[in-house]
Amino acid sequence: MIPFLDLKSVNAALRAELLEACARVIDSGWYIAGNELAAFEQEFAAYCATTHCIGVANGLDALTLTLRAWQEIGRLKDGDEVIVPANTYIATLLAITENHLTPVLVEPDASSFNLCPAAVAAAVTPRTKAIIPVHLYGRLADMPALLELADEHRLLILEDAAQGHGASLHGRKAGNWGDAAGFSFYPGKNLGALGDAGAITTSNDELAETLRALRNYGSHEKYRNLYQGVNSRLDEIQAAMLRVKLKYLDQQTAQRRKIAHCYLDNIKHTAISLPTWGHEEQHVWHLFVVLSKHRDRLQHQLTQAGIQTLIHYPIAPHQQSAYPEFNHLQLPITERLHAEVLSLPMGPSMTLEHAHIVAEAINNAAL
Repeated sequence: MIPFLDLKSVNAALRAELLEACARVIDSGWYIAGNELAAFEQEFAAYCATTHCIGVANGLDALTLTLRAWQEIGRLKDGDEVIVPANTYIATLLAITENHLTPVLVEPDASSFNLCPAAVAAAVTPRTKAIIPVHLYGRLADMPALLELADEHRLLILEDAAQGHGASLHGRKAGNWGDAAGFSFYPGKNLGALGDAGAITTSNDELAETLRALRNYGSHEKYRNLYQGVNSRLDEIQAAMLRVKLKYLDQQTAQRRKIAHCYLDNIKHTAISLPTWGHEEQHVWHLFVVLSKHRDRLQHQLTQAGIQTLIHYPIAPHQQSAYPEFNHLQLPITERLHAEVLSLPMGPSMTLEHAHIVAEAINNAAL
């Protein structure tokens, strides 16, 4: 079996360093908000070239708390509209509605699968106050065009960078384009912890200060609470794990790109649509996603050939039971993508030999 992502192998390569980092935390006797968190925040901020990184419990909290912080400092209020791609994972919408804001779902660009600037421009109203571009599958959204729109309409930009660790354009990385960015370090991400973890990057001092309180019960100083905050802290052991893994992120991205290019060069089936990547640096290939009108048949045949694939994502957010108010929407590009996408095996421990086997199996598929 060729696994979709072999996390055991990914972590085995760093086992000695991960164990040393874990032991360092255990031996320190300090397990929450200590030196490992402070060091990781400094290192990840430097990696993204931002002033601040604020570690939180997970990627959803990173988005939710950023929107909440903007409310606390008067940049957003209940009912404000937030433009978001319709084909994102539901977490992006959950962060918006949790803060009593209004999601405005727009169609993605049909070739990049990312937020379409023209669709955003058409969706802006006097109530629009923010945009959440999602760097879907690891490809940086069209941030120059979106920044231009945001400047024109005085909109906030919150990057959903949960899949975009290290993606960049002209040397400017994901996490350093918007007013803030939310990252997930779920174990399967390009930069993955050994449990749930997340972070926010920003260069806005007021936002960072507000977020540091919100993640800690609304408090900067124990027993003095400025806000009705939450408990959403990136713990010391996960911070230590991430410090180890951050050192190897660019190296692992390079291997992902080799696998992606092997697929791009060798998959020739006429019933398969391959992804595009624009500038090389824009894409870190968190996922390698193909399109097929015969997706389910293709997936079955690959399974029979011993190749594990996944679907990201089978049901669009506007068709979910959680959001009945959106069920009436007709979004043909989004709906086609969700019906046709198939994610092929991809990861930093995958070999080119396995990539060639996957490509051959696809080329031989009876579709």
